[in-house]
Amino acid sequence: MATAQPMTNDRREIFGWAMYDWANSAFSTTVGTVFLGPYIAALAAQAAEAHADGLARFFGIPVAPDSFLPYCISLSVFLQVLFLPILGAIADYSHLRKRMMQIFATIGAVCTVAMFFVVGPTWWLGGLLFIIANLSFGAAIVFYNAYLPDIATEEERDRVSSYGWAMGYLGGGILLALNLAFFIFSEDIGVPSDLAVRINLASAGIWWIGFAFLTWQRLRPRHAARSLPQGENYVSIGFKQLGKTFREVKHFPETLKFLLAYFLYNDGIQTVIAVSSTFAAAPIARGGVELPQDTLIAVILMIQFVAFGGALFWGRLAKWIGAKQSIVVSLIIWSGVVIYAYSGLQGESRVTEFFVLGIFIALVLGGSQAISRSLFAQMIPKGREAEFYSFYEVSERGTSWTGPLIFGLANQIFGSLRYGIIALIFYFIAGLIVLPFVNVKKAMDDAKSYKSA
Repeated sequence: MATAQPMTNDRREIFGWAMYDWANSAFSTTVGTVFLGPYIAALAAQAAEAHADGLARFFGIPVAPDSFLPYCISLSVFLQVLFLPILGAIADYSHLRKRMMQIFATIGAVCTVAMFFVVGPTWWLGGLLFIIANLSFGAAIVFYNAYLPDIATEEERDRVSSYGWAMGYLGGGILLALNLAFFIFSEDIGVPSDLAVRINLASAGIWWIGFAFLTWQRLRPRHAARSLPQGENYVSIGFKQLGKTFREVKHFPETLKFLLAYFLYNDGIQTVIAVSSTFAAAPIARGGVELPQDTLIAVILMIQFVAFGGALFWGRLAKWIGAKQSIVVSLIIWSGVVIYAYSGLQGESRVTEFFVLGIFIALVLGGSQAISRSLFAQMIPKGREAEFYSFYEVSERGTSWTGPLIFGLANQIFGSLRYGIIALIFYFIAGLIVLPFVNVKKAMDDAKSYKSA
């Protein structure tokens, strides 16, 4: 049932909405950022020992162990490029955003739980499960983001979006803290470290589906479900709706310009997130000395809790200097982070440097993404939120495909992860070039005044 007179700025519903970020961030932290990358790389490296070229075999295809997961990230995004826009169109036409969010969140969580069964002989299964889970993660969050214009008024969206991101970092950080403690002491209680990793991976899926029920309980549908015309199905209607959007998108030139800027700089952000643990764990990143896994997790854990405050701060910063200007500030900091990651982390103080670098990442991580999400909400026409957010999601939260692909290829071709890191500087510089040319006021006026034919 839909709410007859939907409310905005309702604290109870906003809390329920933000709790989905709390729920699904477990996948981003425990799976995507910390445990899965090094675990799969280690299993793939063991499999590669059977081959003279030092490469593992994925259905007969030679692949560098450190490059396997970045390739999987790229493939999952390619699938999102194909499917998310049509899913968004179906959701906007049918008014089934909440139902579709539930379906894909459940699929993603189940695949995450199934990662418990990834062991040496089935190392490749981890990549396949990640592809499905990441695709489902992106699909569910399209419908989650599309609720933002419905639950918050224009002047409150920066704050509400930042609140959602902050809750995500807090929820993901709490589970990661529990997983960190379990991983460190697993051997002491008789649990092998590889089994501890598998349990931690599965826990992210349980956390995801468990807390999502709170969101589904409090988030209200905004419209009654729309019945299909005779002779049509949701897929055919979705393609027709998508075709209509492509014909009408010329009326939103500033929105398109912002999407281009966002695709560029967010590709860099998401690649840093996706490959950070792989880069940090590789001996080549620190003068040939491996950083212990628990140290890497401790840094990521620190980032989660600092990012909680950083996201809230960026919501205030957007109110002080404007949303677009606050994003520009964050991109300047991101550029410095990538440059230092390439040139530093090699001396005797490399552990301290890694922690300091993590603090700077935490300060801008949630803020740049939260303000981008709320700013985009001002630039899209009413009733087309899920469809427009599907395009937005193509380059959101570790789903950008060009960055991981370039990172993986650079590592495999040149034998050094540093070449992949240096390539990411392009994305932040390009975003800084395009973003200042976006006329935010015109984009907002275009979205408010446009009437669909």
